[in-house]
Amino acid sequence: MDWEWLIEFLKGMISPVAALAVVFLAVSVAGYTAGQRAKHVPRGKYVAGVSILAGTAVTMFLLVILNVFPFTPRYIIPVAGMMVGNAMTVTGVTMKRLRDDIKIQMSLVETALALGATPRQATLEQVKRSLVIALSPVMDNAKTVGLISLPGAMTGMIMGGASPLEAIQLQIVVMNMLIGASTVSSIMSTYLCWPAFFTKAYQLETKVFSSD
Repeated sequence: MDWEWLIEFLKGMISPVAALAVVFLAVSVAGYTAGQRAKHVPRGKYVAGVSILAGTAVTMFLLVILNVFPFTPRYIIPVAGMMVGNAMTVTGVTMKRLRDDIKIQMSLVETALALGATPRQATLEQVKRSLVIALSPVMDNAKTVGLISLPGAMTGMIMGGASPLEAIQLQIVVMNMLIGASTVSSIMSTYLCWPAFFTKAYQLETKVFSSD
């Protein structure tokens, strides 16, 4: 679908309210998609949507407060779109991996619970592992940007006649905001998954881990 007409329309608007509505729509679709990946996580679409929204909102707030980008539709839509897209992928992988790791190591987690550990303490290693696996591609991409691959933003600016230094500066901002949004979203998703994985009596919710 061609969204060019919508972007051009929003560029001319004084209020960014409509742009925020478009971002919220993108977050909703991203939450549904990430929830589909982690379909065995109860309320997975809700967890993914809230996590993606939190990561995008926190990072966007910092960018606006620090005057990196003005709070206008021209910048809100593309910047938020990049963050939502990356957060969607990372959040879906985090949720799925966390559930799968706990299922594989159920006996270990149950033993820790029996010895008095809280659900967070009992699954700390699984959480760390899921975060590392989900965030590794984002971190690897940040390490090699400009050396192995030339991202679209930087390449487009250079081809458009902009200074290479300005293009590099913009790309550094883009990579850091993607890392920030992805990190916040993935961490938030682990916190929201905990109540679904355990009962009020601090026992594993077996029906969550019984399905494949």
